[in-house]
Amino acid sequence: MPVMEYLERNARLYPNEIALVELNPDEKDTRRTTWKEYELIESNRFAPYRREITWAVFDEKANRMANMLISRGVKKGDKVAIIMYNCLEWLPIYFGVLKTGAIAVPFNFRYDAEEILYCAELAEVDVIVFGPEFIGRMEINADRLSKGRLLIFVGDNCPQYAESYRELVADCSSIAPERDITDDDFGAIYFSSGTTGFPKAILHKHQSLTQAAEMEQIHHSTGRDDTFLCIPPLYHTGAKFHWMGSLVAGSKAVLLKGTKPATILSAISSERCTIAWLLVPWAQDILDTLDRGDLKLEDFHLSQWRLMHIGAQPVPPTLIKRWKEYFPNHDYDTNYGLSESTGPGCVHLGCENIHKVGAIGIPGYRWECKIVDENDNIVKQGEVGELCVKGPGVMTCYYNNPQATAECLKDGWLYTGDVAIQDEDGFYFLVDRKKDVIVSGGENIYPVQIEDFIRKNNKVKDVAVIGIPDARLGEVTAAAIEIKEGMTCTEEEINEFCLGMPRYKRPRVIYFEEIPRNATGKIEKPALRKRHGADKLVAQENGL
Repeated sequence: MPVMEYLERNARLYPNEIALVELNPDEKDTRRTTWKEYELIESNRFAPYRREITWAVFDEKANRMANMLISRGVKKGDKVAIIMYNCLEWLPIYFGVLKTGAIAVPFNFRYDAEEILYCAELAEVDVIVFGPEFIGRMEINADRLSKGRLLIFVGDNCPQYAESYRELVADCSSIAPERDITDDDFGAIYFSSGTTGFPKAILHKHQSLTQAAEMEQIHHSTGRDDTFLCIPPLYHTGAKFHWMGSLVAGSKAVLLKGTKPATILSAISSERCTIAWLLVPWAQDILDTLDRGDLKLEDFHLSQWRLMHIGAQPVPPTLIKRWKEYFPNHDYDTNYGLSESTGPGCVHLGCENIHKVGAIGIPGYRWECKIVDENDNIVKQGEVGELCVKGPGVMTCYYNNPQATAECLKDGWLYTGDVAIQDEDGFYFLVDRKKDVIVSGGENIYPVQIEDFIRKNNKVKDVAVIGIPDARLGEVTAAAIEIKEGMTCTEEEINEFCLGMPRYKRPRVIYFEEIPRNATGKIEKPALRKRHGADKLVAQENGL
């Protein structure tokens, strides 16, 4: 069934229960007295700004949005873009779009003005809903964006080139519109993360959205008493579909603005969160802060916190080992996925398999996996090849890009572009991105393996390995290393530490610098390559 029906069910069964909470520690609410734990963030007499809505209000807001769009001529199959920071309005607007039969098109909030225009034209968007943070970026191309499109502004002081969301929905019905929507109808377009090139538009049916929601609830046993902490941006499939486990369960979720360790622990404490999905850098920051003694666990209410899970990138086993030292009673899980597979979970470790930390897991709920060689033959167990996945969450296509679609969709199988290996117990391990593999002197080198090794150094906060041009070997490995706060480290120390690796894997070049990551925590290796001249090598390999 379409995922909107879960929202309508929750509004009927749990109308007065809290569905969503928005916490913004950077905006103070003078109406509230301070909570003890928030004094750790900033000593003042005001608590962070907090808003909440019930399931009934959530559904009513979605219905008003849907009826408003219909009154403005939006019909089934039209496309409505959303470019907003996480806020209490985001999900009701998204579900309002789905209830019209239109296709929801979330935009990355990091897009600049030209990328917004590019994606709007690529996806053939009919409506753009945007927040106050994007007024300037929208204004640059307002004439072109508004041509044949409705621009809707969510916030105060609506710009002249748009219409006010509040005014538009004020007199609209809160009753659900009558629309015939099935699992086989198109529901959403998501964009690839852009870490390997310009974004591609990924088209999904409603079946994909429902599959992702039900899978998340099953994978993490999300129940009515759980409270999920959502920090990553909702435009991304990871954040949204992890939250949808709460939708299926009919339980509360907290949208937190802020990623500082004190902010995260305070939110978990004050809202009694039981599940938190973190990105690797945030988990690392929490551990480093605890190591330094800047925060103390006894200052927070954390006994109810039962599950911490991580996704969006390979997870260093050393990180989870450290995490369990501070949180021995936590369940831990990791999920692997792509926007092309409706986000996380097509490969799933499972809390019961923590002894396999380092693996991305086994096929998720209703999914199949295989590893193939360059001729599409399934490799033997223990051999390296490209990971392929198949299931009800596979995308329909790259919208308006049949060539790219044909390259990664074959007989219902999604070719992920990730190099993987399967062990004797059937668990899949990610080796690296196919495009990130370094070929040095004819030898394939997988950066993730080197990164995992270097992270074992207790002075290293983050690391990224790339290939840089070399006249003799074609390319050699270079390691960009970010050192923990308050520590110093030399190139000689790193080289000595790397003696524990085979010679051909050792980095030939060391850079000490901050590691660039996108909003979902993935290392932006194209930015690193450009910074160090390796982008010229990539261009040569692509015949440019």
